[in-house]
Parts: sequence; C-alpha cells; structure tokens
Amino acid sequence: MKSVFLILSFFLSSVGYAQQILSPNKKIKLVVEMRPAEEKGLSQAYFKVLYKSKEAYIEVLPASPLGIVREDQQFTSNLKLIGESKPVLVHDKYEMLTGKRKLCENFGTEKTFNYQNNSKQPLNITFRVYNDGVAFRYTFPNHSDSSLSIKDEATAYVIPEGTARWMQPFDQSYENFYPLSTGGADEKNSGEWGYPALYKANNQSLWVLISEAGITRQNCAARLNNKQNTNVYKVSYPVAKKDMHGGAVSGLPWKSQWHVMIVGKLADLVESTLITDVSEPTAFKDTKWIEPGSAAWVYWAYNHGSKDYQRVIEYIDLAVKMKWPYVLIDWEWDTMANGGTLKDALNYARSKGIKTLLWYNSGTEWLGATPADRLLTHEKREKEFSWLTEIGVSGIKVDFFAGDQQAMMQYYIDILEDAAKHNLLVNFHGATIPRGWARTYPNLMSTEAVYGAEWYNNNGVLTDKAAAHNTTLPFTRNIVGSMDYTPVTFSNSQHEHKTSFAHELALAVVFESGVQHFADKPSAYYALPDEPREFLKNFPTTWDETKLINGYPGETVVIARRKGKLWYVAGLNGKDTAQTLNITFNFLGNSDYSFQIFKDGIDTKSITSETSSIKKSGTMQIKCLPRGGFTGVISANSSNRLK
Repeated sequence: MKSVFLILSFFLSSVGYAQQILSPNKKIKLVVEMRPAEEKGLSQAYFKVLYKSKEAYIEVLPASPLGIVREDQQFTSNLKLIGESKPVLVHDKYEMLTGKRKLCENFGTEKTFNYQNNSKQPLNITFRVYNDGVAFRYTFPNHSDSSLSIKDEATAYVIPEGTARWMQPFDQSYENFYPLSTGGADEKNSGEWGYPALYKANNQSLWVLISEAGITRQNCAARLNNKQNTNVYKVSYPVAKKDMHGGAVSGLPWKSQWHVMIVGKLADLVESTLITDVSEPTAFKDTKWIEPGSAAWVYWAYNHGSKDYQRVIEYIDLAVKMKWPYVLIDWEWDTMANGGTLKDALNYARSKGIKTLLWYNSGTEWLGATPADRLLTHEKREKEFSWLTEIGVSGIKVDFFAGDQQAMMQYYIDILEDAAKHNLLVNFHGATIPRGWARTYPNLMSTEAVYGAEWYNNNGVLTDKAAAHNTTLPFTRNIVGSMDYTPVTFSNSQHEHKTSFAHELALAVVFESGVQHFADKPSAYYALPDEPREFLKNFPTTWDETKLINGYPGETVVIARRKGKLWYVAGLNGKDTAQTLNITFNFLGNSDYSFQIFKDGIDTKSITSETSSIKKSGTMQIKCLPRGGFTGVISANSSNRLK
C-alpha cells in the first residue's frame, strides 16, 4: 500500500503533469500543470485557458503562474501536487434587484487541487470553469486562531506582445480611462493597472475580461502589476498605508477572493453575470424595501447647490415633474441655508412624494468636505442611521474612500450591513470597483469607480475623449457592476460637451445603474422636446435582460435591455466622424413590433423622433453624427408611444 502511495505521489508531483477541466458546454478548457522550479524536486503550478472555435481549441491565455505568499510561508515555486478532487457540477439560480439581468443562472465545473510547500504546509486551489469564463481562488485549509499575514501572489496573466488591450492605469478611485494599447508599457503609468482589464485574444473574435469578486472581510482588493515584464500582469496587493496594513491578515482557514476571467465573444462578456455568480448569496432575506430608480442630482450643475435650500427645492420639483422617485442632496447639506434647512427640504420632498438620498464623507482622508466622520465606527453609524430613519431618508451616498486595503473592504461591508438594518440604500463614490457585493448586499444600488460626467466640472479632458470613452465603458467597467456615471446632461457644466444630445439621451440605456442619477439643470430637461422628455419620465433603472447587438471598444456600441414587455435599445458613435449604426432584431419574438426612435437631428443639439414597424427578421441602419447616437423603445402591437 505504501508503494502505491509513493508511486501516486510521484505521478501527481511530476513535472509535466497536466489536468484539464471543461465547462459544461465544452467551449472553455482550463489546463493546470506543474512546471519545474530551480530547487530540485520542487515545482510551480501554472494554468492556461483555451476556447473552442469551430472544431479546435484556441489558446486565449498562455501558461500563467499560480501561487501565493504568506509572511511565514511561500507557496510559489516550492509546491508539490499531492491530490485533487473529482470534478463536480456547479449550477446556481438566483435573482438580482439591480444589474443587467433579474434572473441569473450559471453552469460550471469545479475542481480543487491540493498542494504542499517544502515545509509540508497545505494550499488548495479551487477552479471553476463556467460556460462564460473561469474563476479560481486559494484556500489555506488549516485551522489556527493566530493571525497570519498574506502578503502577495505569484498569480499572473500572460498577455502576448501585440495583443490589443484596454486597461486602466491604477488609481484608488478607479477614475481613469481605458486606452487601447498593443503592449504593456506606459511611460505615464507606474506599472500598476486597475480591474477590470480587457484584451482581445489571438487576434480572433475572442475576448477576455479579467477582474475579481467575492471579497470578504478576510481580503484586500488586488490590482495588476507589470513592472517586471510588460506582458506579464501579476496580481498584487496594496501596501500598508497610514493605520492600514498591506495585504490581508487573518486566522485560518482563509480563502482568497475569486480571480475571474470572462471569456468568449464580446456579447458573452457584456451579458455575463460571472462577477455576481461567484459572490455570496444575499445576506438578508427581506428586500421588499429596496426600490431602485431614477434620481435628480444637484451637484453637477451647481457644485455647492446642496447648501442652497432654493436650489434643492428646484431639484425636488424636477423629480416631481419627471416622475423620478428620488432626489440626491449632495455635500454641504449640513450647512443648508437661503430660506430653509435640511429638515425643511426633507419635509418638502415628503409632501411631494419624493424620496431623499443624502451624501456623506467616509471620513477616511478627505475631512474637508462635510458632513465628515459620521460613519467611521459602528457606534457612529448606528446613531446616524437611526436619525436618518427618523427623518425619513431612504439612502446614502458615501464618498472619498482611502484605497483597497483590507480595512477599507471591511469598512464597505460594515456600511452595507449597518445600512441594511435601517432600510437604507447605498451608493459608493470615490470608491473601489464592484466586486459582486450587489448580490450579497442588494441595498448597494451603484458605485462610481468611473471617469464619469462629474469630470466636466474638473477639467476639459472629457470634452474630446467622452465619445470614445463612453463606447469603451460598456466593454470594461460596466461589465462588472452598476456604474454611477451621472449621465444624460445636455447643457455645459464647467467644460464643454461635444457629444450630441441623442448620444447623451442614449447613455441612460447604455450605462446600467440601479439608481440612475440625472445630473443636468432642471431647465435642460424642461427644454427637451416632448417625446424624449417623456422617455426620461418613464425610464426604468432595472432590467430583466440585456443583449449586446454589436460594437467595438472605443468605436461603437449598440445594446438592448428588456423591462417587462418593452425593449430599450441604444447606440453610441464613439468616433469624431459620422457613422451608421446597424441593428439586428433577432432578440425579439415573432410578433410585429413598433420602434419609437430618438436620434441625431440636423445638429448636435437637436433630437428627432420617429416610429418604425419592425420584425425579428429585420435590420435597421441609423445614421449618427460625429459623437452622436440614438435610443428608443420597442413594443409589440405598435403600443410603445410614450404618453
């Protein structure tokens, strides 16, 4: 028996040993293999990902290293494979209150590999190969009450030179662009890149989006680093900062976050729910009080507007006239004057049937903007949230977080949990990207983490870049979760728009957010023609289904989202030249349909409306101005005219 075990152990740890895992639909193949290390008899685990195109599997991720580093132990190039589980099927069905789809269902194959380092300490790596991607995470299975520091990873994604990629230089607020590159070098960047990261594999029509999900109190949030090799993107942890340690500190057992790769055609990526698929189910069952919706927002047009009672009243009246359920009262509401106080504004909103959301400074670094430091401890949150419940506030926007350290992850979760106890919605700003919390904590309506329309306030960069940026975000940032871009602005803030009015109107559909904050002046919405204004009045912010019709990052996007029996379709031209956007209607049923369209008029500041009869087998071409766009509503039996 002992000899059999030795033979098996040698076989498992031998160099070149490889194991394959297939997705249930057989389209994705993951290969895990052992490669030799410098020290004799030891090896390192690698993985690669292939996708079935026609009859052959095409490599979409070359062999890339695995491993993790603790302060007391390394689990990198000193591993032996000592065992593996049998593959098991993963099948999950759940509902989302926000996001690209209400009913979510996934299918995958899971397998765990058991390793030991040269100190005979165990490490497990669990892989899930889904029909639309790959997820894996590390586990230290031992039990210990002592705190251990998990410092770094050897995990990396190898992306060959010449591969087209769209990656965001890392910034703790995740407010940056996703420029197209065919190499990993960037003189202006330190070599750190934020999630999500998109690349086009093998010059095929295959794509990969890299991100992560399922972060708990045990984890920090990671990023990518290619300082050592411009085409090898290593998973790295944030360093210590002020009173926050770097990496993760935990007792055992410990599980990492899920490392996620969404793989397939562009439509597979845009329509995927893999980020929430691997996240924990909802932490609370009573969700009837959670109501996503549209909000009027004062900050974009009037930076200090929330301390001006008269301005706030204007936006409450805007919400009434536009049938939007919410108004967001932003920073400085604690110093509101000019005819009334916050209490007066809340009473006025309540008398008009409008629910209120209030801005908060997280209190971590930016103590200048008020109200500040009311949420930093559980005791402070309990006091503040109890008060908000008493005065009838429905939710909070929390701004200015301090990074991706584990302490910040714990702070986000603390806010979400404490807010839920008081039936408060949450919107994070100046924050990390979504990592699946919207499933676990469905009171999370949206997250900023985007270079959005607010930047028209700050400098003139977005003026020339907005159109290309807006056609990149559906393929990058918005794939991983709700995105509070604060869209649909027609006037100018501090800096000029160059996108057309029809382009701006289309952003409401193209960008998904559980609470959609409409940011312009009331006069800009009142000045719209009747039909586009009615479109915004009846606009939903939650969707039953999402379909990418076509598009390419930075150039075009045409997307369709269904709410009940209505389909909302929108397209953007990301170029500075006119383009014709094509629509196919094969996502429809076999009925006859009516399509009410809002598209570019004779110039960028005009919107024309028309209604066309369409069928599933039909197609349509819509001419768009430079930086233009269109949107519209499809319904059966010619009943979609908005009244």
